[in-house]
Amino acid sequence: MRVARGRLLRNAAGSLGILVTLAVIAIGLPAVDRAVPAIRPIPTHEPYEVGGGVTVLPPPGAQLDVTRTRPSAQQGTVLFVLGPIRYVIVVAPFDGDLDGAVGRLRRKVVNAQGRLDAGLATATGSGLPGQQGAYATPDRTGRYAVFLAPRLSIEVTVSGSVPLPAPIEASIRSIAYRGRE
Repeated sequence: MRVARGRLLRNAAGSLGILVTLAVIAIGLPAVDRAVPAIRPIPTHEPYEVGGGVTVLPPPGAQLDVTRTRPSAQQGTVLFVLGPIRYVIVVAPFDGDLDGAVGRLRRKVVNAQGRLDAGLATATGSGLPGQQGAYATPDRTGRYAVFLAPRLSIEVTVSGSVPLPAPIEASIRSIAYRGRE
C-alpha cells in the first residue's frame, strides 16, 4: 500500500514546525533570559516586602538581584547588592525559640564548611528580638543576624564588608513584621 504524496508533505511540514518550535524554546528563550539584566535598581525610600509579612528598607544605592529573590505570602528571600557587598534576607516558617533559629543558621554555615560565632543580643527598630555576630566560610566572611517574628525566623547575612557599612546596619534595623496578608 502506498502513502499519498500530500500526506507525506503535511507530515514533513508538521515535523518541521515542531522542530522550529523546539529550537526557539531551546535557543531563543535562554538568549532572551541572558539579555534581561539580573540586577535591577530598587527604590530605597519605601519598604520592600521580603515575604511572610516581613518588610525592610533597602540601603541607599542597593540593587535587587532578581535571580535570587523569591517573595511569597508565607516566606521569602531577597538579595540586595551594593558593589562587592551581598546582603541577603531569608524569611521562613519557624516555631522555635531564638536559640533554635540561630542553630538553624549555624547548621547551614557549618554545612558550607564554615563557622558562626556566639553572637550578641540585638533587636530591630520595631522590636523584633534577635542575635547578631560574624560568620566565615571558605569563600566568604561577613556578618549575620537572626530575628524572630510570630511563627517566622528572619535570617540576615551580609558578606563582602566587615564591619558593616552604616546604611546596611540601618536597613537591618528597619526590618519589621507587619503580619501575613
